[in-house]
Amino acid sequence: MSARRGAAAPEPTARRGGWRDLRRLLFYTVKRLLALFVTVLVGVYLTIVIANMGGQVDDLRRVQIRSEAAEAVRADPAFQDLSPGERNDLIERQVALEVERLRLDEPFLVRSVDYLQQALRLDLGRAEQMHSDRGSRDVYDIIVERLPATLLLFGTANLLVFFVSVFVALFLSRRYGGPLDRSVVALAPSSAAPGWFYGIFLILVFAFVVPLLPAGGMVAVPPPEDGWAYAASVVRHMLLPVAAMFLSQIFISIYSWRTFFLIHSSEDYVEMARAKGLPSRLIERRYILRPTLSPIVTSFLLMLIGLWSGAIILEQVFNWPGLGSLLFRAIGYRDTPVIIGGVVIFAYLLAATVFLLDILYALLDPRVRLEGGPR
Repeated sequence: MSARRGAAAPEPTARRGGWRDLRRLLFYTVKRLLALFVTVLVGVYLTIVIANMGGQVDDLRRVQIRSEAAEAVRADPAFQDLSPGERNDLIERQVALEVERLRLDEPFLVRSVDYLQQALRLDLGRAEQMHSDRGSRDVYDIIVERLPATLLLFGTANLLVFFVSVFVALFLSRRYGGPLDRSVVALAPSSAAPGWFYGIFLILVFAFVVPLLPAGGMVAVPPPEDGWAYAASVVRHMLLPVAAMFLSQIFISIYSWRTFFLIHSSEDYVEMARAKGLPSRLIERRYILRPTLSPIVTSFLLMLIGLWSGAIILEQVFNWPGLGSLLFRAIGYRDTPVIIGGVVIFAYLLAATVFLLDILYALLDPRVRLEGGPR
């Protein structure tokens, strides 16, 4: 009887320890969510202020509204018989209606807070100048329409760069100092040139000198009606921009991962595994790749975040209808809702990725502990 009592005694202690760990995890989760929310809040509000130039864009909008109203009144035959005074009164009334519709008669500070509340609720509103290819003025529709093109192009290029660089770097770490390793080290500075720089030369060579591939766009004009023909046309149009991004990133990426793997392969525990006679493949998988899994996952997830932002200059060079070219046009039109909408989507995605990374670190790396936990 006493032996049974003594065996059952640790159960409440273990239960209290489990509840303590759960409370610690919940506290950590809430703390991280609040910190990320504040970061998104500050970032989005700064974007609103910068996109509106602290309210100075309102003056430019009023001038633009007055100019458009005056042109519309002068060009309308129904108003040709009006006197100059009556025509000016009509222009003023139209300007006042448009200013009231855009809330330009309110202080910018008040509108900026309203913009912030709408952005945090993902109520992106309506564009002021731009519209989607289907005619919608909703910012959400405009962004969603351009998003697949950016994900397709940058997803293909970045995933290709990531996996090729990791596997080639692991291969080079086993052949340190060889001819291929020295070649990669010598070519690493070539990544200082951006993708659009390589893109210009690729267009000159493969679209004009040797016309094998299209110079720009996403699909042939008119688009093929057959599904397979349409897909083949998209692939042909993707080859040059994907090659440009691949050339601009691959060598520095291989060099970085190769150096990273070399550092870990010289650790004492790896040397001990080699001294024990373990196979090289097992050493790579268990003693090199497993400890470096956290930075590999971090690099992979942050790379996926970059897919949403696109690249303004590269998409302009190849006339690719993605988010980068959309942002370029939005800046040119001073279409603040579209600019803010793109930043809001990116900010939420970045915050979600950082939060996911915090959780994955605790799962992948046993050295990562929650605050207040045992050391």
